[in-house]
Amino acid sequence: MRIGELSRRTGVSVPTIKFYVREGLLPAGELTSPNQASYGETHVQRLRLIRALLDVGGLSVAGIRSVIEAVDDTDRPVHRVLGAAASRMVPRYDREPGAGMEDARRKVDELIAARGWNTVPDNPASQSLATALAALDEVGHGAFVDVLDVYADAAEQVARADLDYVARNVAREELVESAVVGTVLGDAIFSALRRMAHVDASERVFGEAK
Repeated sequence: MRIGELSRRTGVSVPTIKFYVREGLLPAGELTSPNQASYGETHVQRLRLIRALLDVGGLSVAGIRSVIEAVDDTDRPVHRVLGAAASRMVPRYDREPGAGMEDARRKVDELIAARGWNTVPDNPASQSLATALAALDEVGHGAFVDVLDVYADAAEQVARADLDYVARNVAREELVESAVVGTVLGDAIFSALRRMAHVDASERVFGEAK
């Protein structure tokens, strides 16, 4: 197909497609003449992945490039490909180091060890969790750490459901796209369900009938 048809099928403008090619995110089409190139289904799938990473995942061009490199590295296990995408979507929080952060990081390390999770302390999500725990402690709710295992139990269930869904796809690019979309939109779904459950729990615990 010509670049115009590729644009129509994916909803990505021709100038944007050319930009992705220049940035190394999208392979160049196969030249059929000095001024014409042909594109195939692999280009359609790659463009969908790029848009998912950009629009849903909120990644930068540099971040997308690192994920694309992981996808194209056929020697890299799928686990590491998904990790490359997921780590780019974790919010980063700037926080001054101090006793509070050190204590929070220790609690996160203890949680990881106790649950036997296959992760590392410098995982962006670990740092994000430590920042949240430190903030809770500063506002007088350090005891919230007591319910951390309950949150972790729920997180494990959700994570297994996410990856069971993703595992139904076969192609590596589809796996990454599903993981990205599922993580971002899954966060929104889980947040909405949690708010609804809060209303129900509030009624059961603090409602007038009590």
